[in-house]
Amino acid sequence: MSWTTLQDWATHLHPDRWSGALIILGIFLIAGALLSRMLKRMIRLVVARDHDNRLDRMAISFLSKVASAFVWLLILMLYAHMIPALDRLATALLASVSVASVVFGLAAQSTLSNFVAGFSLIFYRPFRLGDKLQISAPTGVETGIVEDVSLGYTVLKTYDNRRVIISNSSISSTTMVNLSARELRTMAIIPLSIGYDSDIDAARALILEIAQGMAGIEEIVGCPVTNLGASSVDFSLRVWCADSGVAAGVKNDMLEAVKKRFDAAGIEIPYGYQNLVIKDVPPALEPEERAKGA
Repeated sequence: MSWTTLQDWATHLHPDRWSGALIILGIFLIAGALLSRMLKRMIRLVVARDHDNRLDRMAISFLSKVASAFVWLLILMLYAHMIPALDRLATALLASVSVASVVFGLAAQSTLSNFVAGFSLIFYRPFRLGDKLQISAPTGVETGIVEDVSLGYTVLKTYDNRRVIISNSSISSTTMVNLSARELRTMAIIPLSIGYDSDIDAARALILEIAQGMAGIEEIVGCPVTNLGASSVDFSLRVWCADSGVAAGVKNDMLEAVKKRFDAAGIEIPYGYQNLVIKDVPPALEPEERAKGA
């Protein structure tokens, strides 16, 4: 390869030429991809060596995304500074930077609020990756496990493998129930009802007997009468379970077992119905009037 050939290649690589700008862009893209990949690999190695779980997985995941975005922003700034045309364009736009910043701020207000809210979630740590949350969504109350916290959104995985995606600004300002608290023991409150003609003591004894033999119940708190309804006497069975998942299963099993045992014992489980009371019955028609009517 001659010196003339090298000079020709150097001319093509000059940033003032389109060919040189494109080649340099490719080099910067490759460098950015390698740096981003190395950064993620380093973070994975640090997390893998954290056998005592001292590092917050959610904070590590969020900050790795921030670091990756910072790497690409730095690559973009270096490339714009190296290419004279882009550098001159940036200098020309500097005079209108205040107007541009206002327009950009208004256009990206929601995005920036989600980004800042992500930092507040990392700082205050109301939940962690893997925690089970209960929140209000357009579909109703949703319960799911925190799967990911990105720069703008938090992803919950429900028990039926759906993904509930909530913006960071919304989840940081809403009321949520963290079902993965340090004290996992959960009280299951199970409402039950009987008819007014049924014996309260017999029904309560039967409910407590079922609860004592139910797997998953650690302790029975009680079964008081909580309400005298329009057509029912209402009980509230309260039992302690290992966690919220066990409590949900115990509630379903208790409702089924109580229905079967109440049917066998002849204890009425009331349902809504209406009584028709006739106070005045018209006299029966005479045979002659019936014949005329016919």
